[in-house]
Amino acid sequence: MTTRTLEKTQDTGTIRLADGGAWLTVCDRSLLTPGRGVAALLPDGRQVALFVDRAGRAYAIDNRDPFTGAYVLSRGLVGSAAGRPFVASPLLKQRFDLETGACLDDDEVTVPVFPVRTD
Repeated sequence: MTTRTLEKTQDTGTIRLADGGAWLTVCDRSLLTPGRGVAALLPDGRQVALFVDRAGRAYAIDNRDPFTGAYVLSRGLVGSAAGRPFVASPLLKQRFDLETGACLDDDEVTVPVFPVRTD
């Protein structure tokens, strides 16, 4: 019974992204499944890939895979390497750190990261 209460608590709230000087409301936290991504369209037309890990921490990176140009990172495989959360592109499998946007397989490549908060 306690476990269900904790899960319910983690699933509540609203996911917001910092964009410029404002916080944009993106979606309800309950719409995100730990370990799976969701794409969101920002008002300026950019796409963001949103993720929540099993501990309830939210992450947001650009949805565009810099190696192929396809907007697919939200469909990637989520994992961790050396304690760092990452998403692997579903196309060529390059891994991107969800906290920094750095490519773990090519030091010269990054994707933009967006600060996230859950209210």
